[in-house]
Amino acid sequence: MPLLSLLAVLAANPAPCPAASTAPASVQSLAWMAGAWQADDQGLVTEEHWMAPSGGAMLATSRTVKAGKMVEFEFLRIEEVGGKLLYRAQPGGRPVTDFARVEQGPSCITFENPEHAFPRRILYWKEGASLRARIEGIRAGKPAAMEWGWTAAPPSR
Repeated sequence: MPLLSLLAVLAANPAPCPAASTAPASVQSLAWMAGAWQADDQGLVTEEHWMAPSGGAMLATSRTVKAGKMVEFEFLRIEEVGGKLLYRAQPGGRPVTDFARVEQGPSCITFENPEHAFPRRILYWKEGASLRARIEGIRAGKPAAMEWGWTAAPPSR
C-alpha cells in the first residue's frame, strides 16, 4: 500500500469492527469496497480499484504516483478459501502474503497475519462516501501504522 502518513499505533484507532462470526465467509459481504478510489495528499496521488465480488473473489490494484511517475504499486485480492476470507497482498509484485479475516461488520473488515511484522493487521472500513484503510504492525522494533482515506475516483479517461 502506498504511504500517506506514518502514525504511532497509540494514535486514535478506527471504530472497532466486530469479531468475525464462525459462519462461512463470503466476498459478497464486501461489495461496499468495490469501486475506483482516489486520494491526493499534496501531490502524492493514490488509487485503489476494487472489482465487484464474483467467483468467490475480489481483485484490486493499487498505485501511487508522485510528480507524474509511479512510485509504488500493489496487486490485491480477497478470496474465499475453505469457508474463510483471505486478503492476499503482493506489493510491488512480490510473492503473495496472506492475511486471514479476524473481524467483520456491515461496513468494516480486519485481516491479520501474526507472523508478519509489518503490516500485521489490515483494516478497511466505509466512512460516509469514503473508503478508508489502515495497516498496523511493528517497524524498526516499534509499533507503527499507516492510514489512507479515498473518495470515489473520477471516471477513467
